[in-house]
Amino acid sequence: MSPLLSIVLPVHGVERYLPRCLDSLAGPPDGTVELIAVDDLSRDGCGAILDEYATRDPRLRVLHLTENQGLGGAREVGMAEVTGTYVWFVDSDDWLPEGTLDALLAELRAEQAAETPVDVLLTDFTHVYPDGSTEPNPWRHLLRDSPLVAGCTAADHPALFRTVMSVWNKVFRRQFLLDLDVAFGRGYYEDISVTYPALLTGRLRYLDRSCYNYRRGRPGAITATASPKHADAFAQYDAIFRVLDRPSADPGPALRRLVFDRTVLQALTVYDTPGLVPTDLRADFFARIADHFARHRPADYRFPGGLRGIQYRLAARGARIAYGELRRGGRLPRTLKRGAGAVAPALRKGVRSGARFTAYNAFRRLPLDDRLAVYAAYWYRGYACNPAAIYRKALELVPHVRGVWVVENRAQAAELPADVPYVLVNTPAYLRLMATAKYFINNVNFPHTMVKRPGTVHVQTQHGTPVKAMGMDLKDHPAAADGMDFDRLREAVDRWDYLVSPNPHTSEHFTRAFPGHYELLETGYPRNDRLALATPAEVAEVRARLGLAAGRRTVLYAPTHREGQGGYEPSLDLRELAEKLGPGYTVLVRAHYFRDGGAGPTTTGPYAAEVVDVSAHPVVEDLYLAADVLVTDYSSMMFDYAVLDRPVVIYAPDWEQYRQVRGVYFDLLAFPPGAVATEPGALTEALLADDPAPAARAAFRERFCPWDDGGAAERVVRRIFPVE
Repeated sequence: MSPLLSIVLPVHGVERYLPRCLDSLAGPPDGTVELIAVDDLSRDGCGAILDEYATRDPRLRVLHLTENQGLGGAREVGMAEVTGTYVWFVDSDDWLPEGTLDALLAELRAEQAAETPVDVLLTDFTHVYPDGSTEPNPWRHLLRDSPLVAGCTAADHPALFRTVMSVWNKVFRRQFLLDLDVAFGRGYYEDISVTYPALLTGRLRYLDRSCYNYRRGRPGAITATASPKHADAFAQYDAIFRVLDRPSADPGPALRRLVFDRTVLQALTVYDTPGLVPTDLRADFFARIADHFARHRPADYRFPGGLRGIQYRLAARGARIAYGELRRGGRLPRTLKRGAGAVAPALRKGVRSGARFTAYNAFRRLPLDDRLAVYAAYWYRGYACNPAAIYRKALELVPHVRGVWVVENRAQAAELPADVPYVLVNTPAYLRLMATAKYFINNVNFPHTMVKRPGTVHVQTQHGTPVKAMGMDLKDHPAAADGMDFDRLREAVDRWDYLVSPNPHTSEHFTRAFPGHYELLETGYPRNDRLALATPAEVAEVRARLGLAAGRRTVLYAPTHREGQGGYEPSLDLRELAEKLGPGYTVLVRAHYFRDGGAGPTTTGPYAAEVVDVSAHPVVEDLYLAADVLVTDYSSMMFDYAVLDRPVVIYAPDWEQYRQVRGVYFDLLAFPPGAVATEPGALTEALLADDPAPAARAAFRERFCPWDDGGAAERVVRRIFPVE
């Protein structure tokens, strides 16, 4: 009886990793699995390790090569020996999670029994880093959102080609692979000459289980090694298109365009990545990209829009010098100015972006200004949150450090306090500010295009105590992550010198969600100083400024954002609530800032509460001070409002769904800041009560507000600035 699964294991120079790999491949000794290890003339102890394991494992057959074949060649040698119905190519520095083989064999038995078994079974995988940290497959949401069920083809799921094209997370039906008549290439990027044709022509299914631990960051990995072998990619591209040129394998024009675009993107990425292509070979490598365009560009291919389209055009023409100028932020190349018609708006935008980059780099040559600080909040939306509180305290304690705010447009600038200096984003003043300031204070990240210069100080304040999963913790919640670039997030965190924490709960979770080398400032939130120090006179002044009638009980309703629902989608009927509360109440409605246009109008009758949309009010602390009670679901506003020691009501009709989709850090319904309601009647009852659940509020304040004493901003300023 032939094996159900053959595993091919090429081995070279991985002595320290090999035993773990072999141990993870232990499986049933009944002939179901055969393991073929190819010792690719390894100069370390790999050959001896394989032979020793073979004496104990009858499934393991070792082939010792007398000439080094490279990873692709070793796989080809192993493939020629396999006899199983399915074949899996495993790399010998990686390993399988516990229980993987048993689970995979069960899947393959089901496929073998099917009338039309799949040709390629794709599996999930996990990245493992040298420090032991792990990262789920960053592309798995592309396969989960539109599942690859049995019998799917690439035409049904083109997003597949945005995922990893490696061979180790794919199990192939052996006869399909033989009939396809493809081979692993020699040199680097050897597996794409197999994976692309297989995915383009085969019947596919995705197994939503992590079946592979892929080791990242290993010394000597090709993605971080300078070598002329990076040009091997072009031979693999040729092999892919030779298969696509067969009438029997033609995937259609749409997929052909997609594959071509993907290969161009990969080639340019290799060229652009510092330290990969040796300096004396870069001209030849770029010429190979132009030749790739000439040889394989589909007849109906259209260049992408924007800056990428300009880069592709230059690459197609072999215009390496112009390409380099554009990458460095130079002018529009003359080669693109020739010809009829005006330059497309997208191209002009790309050139303007390049010009800004050039100006910014020029300003970076100026010395740092030790007396200059940049402040921003909510993606340049205005003057707010922790940065605003730090700015005010810095004016008092370090008046010699000039603070300047970045805002997006003149309308937002008009809403700034009259004494606050500002610049508009992408103006020359902005570029100079970002290039020369020493201090950077923000509650989100500054653009990744802005470089962290040596000697600068970056302070990340964040903007809320987390109920829901944040940062790197979102890897386990792809629907909530919504395509988040985790590599880019790591880059942003690497810039931080300080991270402000409002309470011990946040410290615990943020240090995991945002791993980095910053100093954690456990100071409390500066924006909450105003709440901790508020007087009755200030509360009365705010209420009068908002036009709230004396004697009316004010409810602030502030639902949070829902992933996939476009922001503000209230499950609460505000008109019905207003009628039940009656004319002695005012309901202030604050939509999440992701919701453009606010909460929208709500009209009520003469015997109902007044409903007012305050989503556009620029200072949320005003609304806290004005409100007698807060109603929210899972917003971080509950933690800030708790500083005032006023009633909070949690309205959570979809708690179980929310915690499953988004992921949460604690059970809010088991440890709430006050009363909890899951249906409208209970909410109304809680609001009509004088002080619902004071004991719950006290316990919540003890846990989440221990540092809110009115001195947080001063503690931050004294740590980050030279207070004289």
